[in-house]
Amino acid sequence: MDKNPMDIEREAMVETQLVDRGISDRAVLDAFLQVPRHPFVLSPDRDWAYGDHPLSIGFGQTISQPYVIALALSAVSAATASAVLEIGTGSGYQTALLATLAKAVRTVERIGVLARRAQETLDRLGYANIRYRIGNGVLGWAEGAPYDAIVVSAAARTIPPALVAQLAIGGRMAIPLGDGFSQKLTLIKKTPDGITTEPLCDCRFVPLIDAE
Repeated sequence: MDKNPMDIEREAMVETQLVDRGISDRAVLDAFLQVPRHPFVLSPDRDWAYGDHPLSIGFGQTISQPYVIALALSAVSAATASAVLEIGTGSGYQTALLATLAKAVRTVERIGVLARRAQETLDRLGYANIRYRIGNGVLGWAEGAPYDAIVVSAAARTIPPALVAQLAIGGRMAIPLGDGFSQKLTLIKKTPDGITTEPLCDCRFVPLIDAE
């Protein structure tokens, strides 16, 4: 049986953009092979869905570059997480990857139109282990804490205290830190003695806005 062209593009994306750049977490690679990216981008951009770049999803927001998502999910050990919090649902693509890897996902999005659009796509694709909230991501989602992993999809100048508080001891958070053109995707690890930070790569994300 001939493969769907989108399946071929997705396999090429995983090989050239992830494996060739050092992503070795087998569970993460399998999730990227399993989850289609094209349903989460705007119709005019479908032909570029598997490209090595972010894409606009409207309202000044983007769907992130596949490599950056893969690096974040590998860093937080999403495949071994029972409870995951995502800040910035956006298109829902990363949400789908998290739902494929983890047992339960809660996701917060500030922009209602994007949140509803993402949920409609995720429901249509059959994801049933996700809970959704429209609100201020800086505040997290305290009712579901503690989280084994938190993934933040917008850049903060400083680490939000609420997210640290909601991270389990031994938990990990991936968050872009910085402003404008100077940002680092950063891994936060929470220990009984506090937190440690480790820069992972340069990145460019939209700002994390502390507002309803």
